[in-house]
Amino acid sequence: MRAAAFVRVAAPVLLIGLLNGCLLGPNYERPKVAVPATYRFAYPEVADVANTTWWEQFDDPVLNDLVKTALENNLNVKQAAARVDEFMGQFVSTRSALFPQASVGFSAARERASQDGPTPIPAGVSPVFNEFQPSISAFWNIDLFGQVRRETEAARANVNAAEQSHRATILTLVASVATSYITLRSLDMQLEIAQSTTASRADSVHVFTLRQQFGQTSDMELAQSQSDYAATKATIPQLEQQIGQQEDALSVLLGSNPEPILRGRALVDLSTPAVPEGMPSELLERRPDLLQAEQNLIAENALIGAARALYFPQISLTGLFGSVSTQFSNLFTGPARVWSFAGSAVMPIFTGGNIYGQNKQAEARQQEALFAYENAIRVAFQQVDDALLAVQKSREQFEIQTQQVGSLRKYLRLARLRYEGGYTSYLEVLDAERNLFSAELQQTQTRAATLTNLVSLYMAMGGGWVVQAEEMSVPQPASGPPPAQPATPEPVAQVPQ
Repeated sequence: MRAAAFVRVAAPVLLIGLLNGCLLGPNYERPKVAVPATYRFAYPEVADVANTTWWEQFDDPVLNDLVKTALENNLNVKQAAARVDEFMGQFVSTRSALFPQASVGFSAARERASQDGPTPIPAGVSPVFNEFQPSISAFWNIDLFGQVRRETEAARANVNAAEQSHRATILTLVASVATSYITLRSLDMQLEIAQSTTASRADSVHVFTLRQQFGQTSDMELAQSQSDYAATKATIPQLEQQIGQQEDALSVLLGSNPEPILRGRALVDLSTPAVPEGMPSELLERRPDLLQAEQNLIAENALIGAARALYFPQISLTGLFGSVSTQFSNLFTGPARVWSFAGSAVMPIFTGGNIYGQNKQAEARQQEALFAYENAIRVAFQQVDDALLAVQKSREQFEIQTQQVGSLRKYLRLARLRYEGGYTSYLEVLDAERNLFSAELQQTQTRAATLTNLVSLYMAMGGGWVVQAEEMSVPQPASGPPPAQPATPEPVAQVPQ
């Protein structure tokens, strides 16, 4: 009878809960952002390689191994993966408020009642007694106005944002490893040029020293030769320092202590990756930072509804079932049974502006996230345009510098012939050597810049290769979320609904 009475009392409230109430606040709709039809700078020859592991196009097995090692050991990637687990835990914790909470308890006590108290203890009854109380209690806060559901929606978006942050970390890591390796090979080549030029000038100093001893050249020409030799030699320790520092930086990216880095193909032998293609609108679907910014916007948009729900009543149900007895042997008999069921509804009347302030904060944070999302899109377009322009112009510059180096080598050969023939001074030879040395270094730097600009372009374009790189990274703990699968339009983490 008591159970039937409870059902009659609680059924209407339970029905309200099962209907799941209503959701306050705006539902998310992707903002309409002006997207250009094409990039400002269009590259004439493109290839659809944005979704492939593009670093393998350099055709350097050592670079491939370095990228794989970095994905497995880099601490920033591990930290980003752990952050996904953290937000997944927050999501599960937030969502738990949608369900009834139940607990079981047991208490035991030995007490002595006062014999002089307001309720006299009959004669012959011991004032000392035991009390045993097992119980099962339950609590359910019915989310009638959607506060918890909006908070759960925000928590789910935070998980997705953390997953995109993880992918952005992977994107940055791969680009940094490739750029650092190219820079290292560029410095190696510059060091070879400096050592070769220094050796050549050392031979010149030796020849001029002999000639000066036999009176065939002046002290001024010998001093000029020695000065040029010293100037070239001084660049060697500077380049060696830069190489060591570059190796240290690359070691940190690999998740190891500073150590020498294995070399593969020379800079001039590295293959040039194809230029990726894609429409501007595709950036919204494959760049992790843009997807992360949108997920942040979704979270803040949902929290507006959670804040508005504070104006409405909070309805909850509580229940307890157990027994109380002074004798353990009588604990589970009918007379010892106790139970209670209750419902409550609380609605704010006056809060001094507290709820109003929370609503204003939620709306302002949503606007901040919206502007951040729109700004991130514009910056992304700028980065792609800048990278496309840099690739094109650095290639043009490299071709011009290649012609310049060829001309300077011919000029140096002719200057030496003229000097040996007595038609010109040694100053012309020194000038030719200086120009050639400077041009060779600049040509090497431009070659490296062309390759790093391609890396920057792949980074700016985003792409499905991030998912492939993610699979190469450290496996996530068993307690974490399952690996996200690429999806359209939003490749976000797989979050329980």
